[in-house]
Amino acid sequence: MASELKGLHVGGPGHTAEIDGGYFGGYIKPANYKENRRDRRLSKNQNGKRQVVVVIREREGRTVPAVFKTEAASLGFITSRVAKGTEIVADEAGGWNDLQARYPMSRIDHQAACSDRGVYSNGAEGYFSRLRRAEVGHHHHVAGAYLARYAQEMAWREDHRRVDNGGQVWGVMGLAMASRPSVDFCGYWQRSAR
Repeated sequence: MASELKGLHVGGPGHTAEIDGGYFGGYIKPANYKENRRDRRLSKNQNGKRQVVVVIREREGRTVPAVFKTEAASLGFITSRVAKGTEIVADEAGGWNDLQARYPMSRIDHQAACSDRGVYSNGAEGYFSRLRRAEVGHHHHVAGAYLARYAQEMAWREDHRRVDNGGQVWGVMGLAMASRPSVDFCGYWQRSAR
């Protein structure tokens, strides 16, 4: 499924791309007693395993995800995948501020509204709701080393959600038969022996 996304570019003049980030991993169990609990939002109380999936979702188009340490670290990826002249819609996160110099941009403050005068990023938000639902319901656990692959699978599912089941099966079979052995999953079960 990921091979279909390789080198994919989105947007162009007259197109709109929604950008958002969702954090995964690095869960720290809270202490039992309230007086022993720490603020898990502070970096000194985190374990360093938390990663952000950044998604570029073209309206009426394709979905391109990638995994980074922070949203701000994804700016180079975004500029390499989004064509010049594309209008970008993003939330109020500070990591997206530098994109305003390169692209026409609209921002939505999610604390105030989900949509404001036609400005919304519901496509990107929908992607993350489905990815989180898959983590809880289908996969049960998303390992950090393979987070990019899970994100790419969900992007493929998003882009083909209106294709009938038979068409999806034939599409995946065609991609599987045309692909080479995976660098990520060769020896997956032997990883402790490495």
